Parts: sequence; C-alpha cells; structure tokens
Amino acid sequence: MFVGAATGVGKTYRMLDEGRRRAARGADIVVGIAACNGRPHTEALLAGLEILEPARAVHGGRVRPELDLDRALRRAPALVLVDDLAHTNAPGHRNAHRWQDVEELLAAGIDVVTTVNVQHLESLSDVVEKITGVPQGETVPDAVVRRADQIELVDMDPQELRRRMADGNIRPPEEVDAALASYFRAGNLIALRELALLWVADRVDEALRKYRSERGIGGVWEIRERIVVALTGGPEGDTLIRRASRIAARTAQGRLLAVHVVRSDGLAAGTSSAALARQRRLAESLGGSYHTVVGDDVPTALVEFARAENATQLILGTSRRGRLERFLTGRGIGETTVALSGDIDVHTVTHERAGHGRLLPSRRRTLPVSRRIAGSLAGLVLPVLLTLLLDHTRGVFNLTSEALLFLATVVGVACLGGVVSALVTAVTASLLLNYWFTPPVGAFTFADADNMLALGVFVLVAAVMAGAVDRSLRLSRRAARATAEAETLSSLAGSVVRGDHTVPALLARTREIFGADSAELVPAARLTAALAGDPAVSQVAVGDGHFLVLRGKTLPSSDRRVLAAFAAHVTAAAERARLAEAAAEVEPVRAADRMRTALLAAVSHDLRTPLAAGWAAVASLRSTDVEFTADERDELLATADESMGRLARLIDNLLDMSRLQAGALNLSLRPTALEEVLPAVLDALPSDAARPVLHGFEQAPPVFADPPLLERVIANLVGNASRYAPPTHPVLLTVSALAGRVELRVVDRGPGLPPSDRERVFEPFQRLGDTDNTTGVGLGLALARGLTEAMSGTLTPEDTPGGGLTMVVSLPSAV
Repeated sequence: MFVGAATGVGKTYRMLDEGRRRAARGADIVVGIAACNGRPHTEALLAGLEILEPARAVHGGRVRPELDLDRALRRAPALVLVDDLAHTNAPGHRNAHRWQDVEELLAAGIDVVTTVNVQHLESLSDVVEKITGVPQGETVPDAVVRRADQIELVDMDPQELRRRMADGNIRPPEEVDAALASYFRAGNLIALRELALLWVADRVDEALRKYRSERGIGGVWEIRERIVVALTGGPEGDTLIRRASRIAARTAQGRLLAVHVVRSDGLAAGTSSAALARQRRLAESLGGSYHTVVGDDVPTALVEFARAENATQLILGTSRRGRLERFLTGRGIGETTVALSGDIDVHTVTHERAGHGRLLPSRRRTLPVSRRIAGSLAGLVLPVLLTLLLDHTRGVFNLTSEALLFLATVVGVACLGGVVSALVTAVTASLLLNYWFTPPVGAFTFADADNMLALGVFVLVAAVMAGAVDRSLRLSRRAARATAEAETLSSLAGSVVRGDHTVPALLARTREIFGADSAELVPAARLTAALAGDPAVSQVAVGDGHFLVLRGKTLPSSDRRVLAAFAAHVTAAAERARLAEAAAEVEPVRAADRMRTALLAAVSHDLRTPLAAGWAAVASLRSTDVEFTADERDELLATADESMGRLARLIDNLLDMSRLQAGALNLSLRPTALEEVLPAVLDALPSDAARPVLHGFEQAPPVFADPPLLERVIANLVGNASRYAPPTHPVLLTVSALAGRVELRVVDRGPGLPPSDRERVFEPFQRLGDTDNTTGVGLGLALARGLTEAMSGTLTPEDTPGGGLTMVVSLPSAV
C-alpha cells in the first residue's frame, strides 16, 4: 500500500513503477485500474503491462471506468494493481466501495498493490475535516488498511506539490487557482503531511513491537518521552543534554528541560561555572530551557521540579564517585532520586567520568546523619578492635607506638564523623590505652609520670585534631555558600542580559530559584493583609513603596542577602516597565504627527491632481470663448465626473483612516453574505478593468461584518490587484470556510512582492515605488487591513504559486 498526504504526490506513479519492477522479475501482474488523469509520465509506465479492460458504468450523465472485479477473479493473476482504495463504486457495482473489491481479491489468493490518501483513513477523517474544512465522503476502515503486509509513504514537500499544481500537472488549468486557494493551501498540505508521517510512523512502531515479540527481545531499544535532565556542572553534562535532546526529538511536542540544583549551603562537588554556562547555551541551542532551583536535599528538589513541570522522564548521569567513596558515604543522589520518583521514569546515563571520582575535592558543607552515626559507631568499635589486635601482638610495640596507632584511629574517625565522633573515639581510646597497655596493666592507674604525660598529650592532640577537622568543614561551608550566592546572582544577571527582565519574568525566576510557591510585588499598604494567616512568608523591601513577598517558604537570614539582590533587579525592571508604558503613551502622538505630515504631503500633491482635472473640465464648460460639440461636452462632463469621483474616494479613505487612528469608527456587525456585497464591489471597478473570476461564493457561509466596510475592503483589494494583474489572467476571488473562519482570497498573477515588503505595503501613503500618482495616495491596503481588523478579522499577503500576490481576508463565520 502506497500512502500519500494528498493527491499529486506520486502514489499512482509509484504503484505502476512497483508493478513494472515485479513484472521484470517474471511475476504475473495485471493492472486492474489506474487513474493516470492524463499525466504523460504516469501513462508511460503502463507500456508493457497487461491492463484489464475496465467495467463501464454511467453515473451523473457520464461514463465512469470501474474495476472489473469478475474479470480480475477469472484472470487470477499473482498480483493486481488497484489504484485509489477509497474510491466509491458507481451504483450497480457488486460492492459499494473499492476496498471491498480488494478484500474479495485477497480472499481469492490474489495479492494487491494499492494507493490511498491519508485523508481517506477512517480514524483521521474528522481531523482532516477540521484542518481543511472539507468533509471526507470516501473513507477506508483502518482495519482494512492495517492488513497490508507492507506500507510505504510517498512523500513530497508541500511547496513542490503546490508548484506541480500551478504547472497543471495535477488538475485541469481551470481548476488550478481554486485548488491552490482552498484545499491545496500550504498550511493544509503541511498538516496533512505531518498526519501521514505520524500515521506511517505508528505502523512502523507496530511492526517493530511485533518483531520484538516474535523473537523474544526484551531489552529497551528506544523510547519517546518528554524529559528533565539534571546537571551537576560536571563534564558529563554535555553528554546528558545531547542524549535527552535525542529522546525529546523523537516525541511530538517533546520538551527538554535542563535543571541545576544549587544547595543553600553551596554547590555540589565538581561544579564548574564555565561548564554550567556552556551547558545552558547547549540546552537552549537544542530547543530546551535551563532552570536553576535551590534545595538542600538534591533528590527531593529534582523530583519536585520534575513534578511541577509535569515531566514524564528524568535523566541523571552515572555517579562519579568511586566504589570506596560510595561504600563510605552510603546511598547517592541517583539511588535516592529513583526511590522518590514514583511514576516518573528515571534514567541513569553512563559517561566517561563514571566511577572516576570528582574533579575537585569534596565541598560537602555539613555531614549527613548517616556519616555522623557511622562516625560515632566507629569511635566505639575501632578502638576495641585495635585493642584486640595489639593485645594479640603484645611485646612487639612499645607504649609510644601503641599510643600513635590509637591517635591515628582518632584522626580517621574525626575525618569520617566530625568532632563529636572524634571526642567519643578519643575518650574510648584513652581509657582502653590506660587499662590494657599503661602499667600497671588491668587498672585505671598510672605508675609512671611519663605514661601519664603521654596519655594527656594523646587526648589533647586528639581533641585539637578533631577541632581542626570541624573548623575546616565550617570554613569550607562558608566559602561554598559564597560560591552558591555568586552562581545564583550570575544566573540572574544572565537572565537580565538575555532580555528576561520583565517584572513577571523576574518574579517567576525568583520563585523558581528559592523554591517558593509564589512571588509577587505587594504595595506597602497591602503588606499586612498579604502576610496575614500565612506563616511561611518572606518579604524584602524593593523601594518605591513595594515589597517582594515569597509565599510557601520561610527563608533563613543567610538567603535574604541574595533575595535583596533579586529585589533590586525587580525594582529596576518595574522602573523600566513604567518608562516603557510612558514611551508607549507617547508613540500614538508620534504616529499621529507622522500621519499628519503624510496627510499634508498627500493633500498638497495627490488630492490636487483630480481636483485640477475636474476644475479644468468645469471651467472649460463654463467658458463662452469656445464652442464645444455635443461629444466634446460629454467628454468634459465625464472627465469632471471621474475626477470628482476619484476625489470623493480619496477623501473617504482619508477620513476612514483618521477614524481608525482615533478609534472612532462606528461598526454595525451582522451576519453578511459575501454575495450581498459583490455587486457594489464590481460596480466600483473602472470600466476598462477586467471582471474578476469568482469561485466558491455560492457555498460560502455568511460572515460577521459591517457590509459597507466589507465592501470597501474587497473593493480596495480587487482594485489594487486589477492594476497589477496581466490582461490574460484576470483577478480570482475564492472563498473557503475553515475552523469557524471564512477566508476570502484575492489572487493576482502580477509581479508579486518580495517578503521584505509584505508589511510595508500596509503602511499609509505607501506605494512601494509606484510612479503613477493618479491611482491614489497609497491608503487602499492600509485602510483594508485597518477595517478588516476592526471587524475582528485579519488581512495577510501570500505568494501566488506560479507568480503573483494573494491577499487573504479571514473573518469570523456567522454559522
């Protein structure tokens, strides 16, 4: 089965080409039915193939060729080529639909190669109708399509397909413009192409699952998910981001979120500010976003962020800790995250630094409970074990050596469990050393003053050592706290530099960084009411009589300094917002001044031309010096009438534009049939202008519009298009309905517009290089867009396939 997004992508060509390929290998093949539609390249593929004589059926006053099912069953070839699986057979045929004919062929043991468009699939017909606005009268049950042993997508770029249509390779010339303006619009073709791609991809997934099931393959090959990737600032971050991006790219609407957790007491070990900045740029270049959150418990912060973002997958790097470090420090971040994840899938991705240790010394600021407990237990157990060992080797070491071994044990426990564990070890070791190894052995007494001095020095050294270890931890904690604050403020500064400086953006950033439920600016007068009834609130003054209030979390005093920096940025953003509002208030005044200048230029030149022509004609008629014939008098009167008409239209346009600028345009919106305004539009065209070609107006639903204004819009667009349309290609007006909107297209085959000028053309008094100043002051398109938008519509320019410009007016449907 060859599946395509729309007519003309080449399904019939591929079907016939496949038939020729199999016939060349000696297969018994016949062409049951093929709709070549007069395409010479497709018809050429029929040469050399056996073609069944089609059945002839008369329907709707013309003869239609149909698949002769009985003839095909009698011929009983190995393979039949049957085009257009969704085709509805003419009345009197044995089956109502061609797919039923195909089922009979398959039941008779005859293989079939066929074609179908994605819009004819039963499960997608309603989706296609919403996209194109065209109901699908012919559909094929999905169960029939899924029976196909092989499905192949015939794909073509939408712009190439539109060019084929414009060149007359798909529809007759008289139908080309209407098709391009309706079903074959670029947006429709892009959406249909995506539907076809996704539908075929689902069939590929089904085939893959069947293959794996039949062969008992249980391992994971690939999964499509939305993901959050956790970054530590280590070198493995680039690998994790790229892996997460590949996973997200395989899922429609996949979203990549990179997150780094800043501990309130500092950053995790191995963090590099330069690496985080690089990884942020990498994530954003791949279409993802970068986030920073504060949390003392990294696994909890990760899972809470993932749940807040509705993430379905969380990617972590394999631990960089070595085996010994994992044994000593217990369960790591990855294992804890898995335990907390619940219904969020957690993926641990290996990398080249896995198990190789940290690149920087550990900066752990506070010892976890597990280490403190382990240190205390070690302080009780290790001295006992050392005592048993030394007692077994009694006589090998002297008292000084034995004391040094006990001192080494104290230092080791101090590094493991901190000062409390070291003191417990020191007391335990001193008592055991005194009882078992200091004469008299077996008693807590001292027979020698030197032994007493050695034991005292031992206890002193143990206490000093434990204190030094604890002081080192506290100093490291302070240094890391400063690093964490610098990282957080650097992240904020980066957001401001990138332009994320609006007050709502900074408030959202503040909420995210500090892990609060909400962040808002509260006036000082409302501060008491805002703080009432909520104990978990932190606030800081931001100047100009406002406070920055965080709800859902009470910040420690150490965090308030960072919050104050955020408050300063929020104050600056609020001031910039105020200045921007003031500038916005001034802009209409400046625009009005520019409009006034342009209006004076128009009045001084463009209005003077028709006024002078009309004045000259009237003055000539009033003159008594010249005798005019009847024909000459008629010509002068016609000149005066035409000049006054042009002058009246220019003045009307100027007045309407000024009303639009002032917001004083009165609207009377009501259901309006487009056919209702067409006569006036056609009457307004110059007598020498070619009449436009109309298509689709009879079936078009009414629109909500002001009839006189809609008439002005269409008249301006048609008049503008007529000036550029060549005599051999009159202007085309087409109407189509889509998703609650009605679209009117004014299509010309003129020179068109480059993309850079498509917005400039709607500026008032803009002619884009026109040299004919008698055609107006350049208000037609500007006024048309302004009036359309006033009626809740849009006016946008598009390329006409094959050359030219198409103006698309979209208005709300009244149905």
